[in-house]
Amino acid sequence: MIFQETKLAGAFVIDIEARGDSRGFFARAFCQHEFSDHGLKPLIAQANIAFNDRKGTLRGMHFQFPPAAETKLVRATRGAILDIIVDLRPESPTYLEHIAVELTADNHRALYVPERFAHGYQVLEDRTETSYQVGEFYAPETEGGLLYSDPRLGLAWPLPVAEISPKDAAWKPLGEGEPEVRRRMTVRAADVSPGADGRPRAESIDAVVAGGAS
Repeated sequence: MIFQETKLAGAFVIDIEARGDSRGFFARAFCQHEFSDHGLKPLIAQANIAFNDRKGTLRGMHFQFPPAAETKLVRATRGAILDIIVDLRPESPTYLEHIAVELTADNHRALYVPERFAHGYQVLEDRTETSYQVGEFYAPETEGGLLYSDPRLGLAWPLPVAEISPKDAAWKPLGEGEPEVRRRMTVRAADVSPGADGRPRAESIDAVVAGGAS
């Protein structure tokens, strides 16, 4: 695989190295050793599929707070999407900056989303299917989101929004909840608990104050 780190530290575009012959091609799409070698979390706790019937459908912007912050490995297995991620790490020099990557069934490209990032995408073709493998279990009590059209984020979606869930349309602009986002996304390296893979992960300040999380 070919790993290319983006301007957002820890976020990678991953391309396959296809080996072709008269049958087609074969390529590796995931490897724990290669992920570890690049400093990425090599665990898949859950694997999800999303089917999107209409071009212009928008999903996002989603995240989970620590101690259940999740990594994501996203790709389009049918059709195409524009995938956008936003850095929500308060200590990061790129806090609130974002990148956009086009993922298609033809380019076989994947985007690795680190913990403490918001993630969303817009569908560029009808009947698009996406696959994302996440590094932590779904924990609805830690779920959060950003409004996809928040002017402060400056996210440029290529198409009019054809479909969006009521939940995603109702996320508040960052200005109405940024103190909470910053507080809950702040972690201290000395305060760690095991993640789904048994490896240490940082807890939020809130979790530490509350006596830790299970």
